[in-house]
Amino acid sequence: MRFNQLNTFLLVADMQSLSRAAIASDTAPSLVSRQIAMLEAEWGRRLFDRTGRGMALSDFGQRMYPEVKYVVDQMRQLDASASEAAGVLTGTVHVGVLPSLSRQLLPMLLADVRERAPALRLHMMEGFSGTLDEQLASGRLDMIVVNRYGLSALRGEDVLGKVDTFLIGKAGKPELAAKTLPFRALGGIPMVLPAVPNGLRTTLDLLSRRHNVTLDIVMEVDTATSMKDVAASGHAFTLLPITAVAQEVAAGVLTACRVTSPGIRRAIALSLTRQRPLSEGARLVASRVRLLASSLLTDL
Repeated sequence: MRFNQLNTFLLVADMQSLSRAAIASDTAPSLVSRQIAMLEAEWGRRLFDRTGRGMALSDFGQRMYPEVKYVVDQMRQLDASASEAAGVLTGTVHVGVLPSLSRQLLPMLLADVRERAPALRLHMMEGFSGTLDEQLASGRLDMIVVNRYGLSALRGEDVLGKVDTFLIGKAGKPELAAKTLPFRALGGIPMVLPAVPNGLRTTLDLLSRRHNVTLDIVMEVDTATSMKDVAASGHAFTLLPITAVAQEVAAGVLTACRVTSPGIRRAIALSLTRQRPLSEGARLVASRVRLLASSLLTDL
């Protein structure tokens, strides 16, 4: 039995899909399938039920999942401890980042970590807060940088900064003529937004009921890039922090108008895994994320 077979089992279980696991591990789908098949053959039991919606853990797979996870975590910790004892930070640190910050933060983080720990490898995952929360809880990520709304950042997370939410649309649209727009004016404007469950959608639902505003959500998408692309087409608008569209606004492709009365403030928070102790490398990366992201958000 090989370590990569156990790791692949955890990845498929978390992703509930062979193809998504292949993308996440940068491995051919056929190799992922073969590794699962080899593990099932060795243990003599089926680990997954193949369904029309993907891969679901079988009863046996559910029994084995926590055992495999414990072994994989211990092996990773052993490798990290050996490297740290030798005075060299090695291994891979898994970090999840919001799409609205990734374009600016990731190049800065890579340059910073390369200078301080050149043998350390970064694995970055971009996604909305809900997806990143799930990946952190499953142990796939060491840390995440996510949006929190209201009081939801009071869970031992580090608040790195706070940003406003803007109505984003194609440059020249009359709805964006002013620098600010009251929340009630969002009623009737065609919107492209993330699908539920999502922190922004939950906040919008709450504010809409409180202020008797009916939002016209014409499209739901799963990436910030899609939100910006649809907004740039002029067929709909979206809601994003200015960090997500700074380059497009500077280039004159998009225009941003801050939502007020009430404004929609997002706390950008750093959350660390509770599934295992952080390696020295992960602690270094966490400290640099705190510094770089806080500096980035302060400059807005």
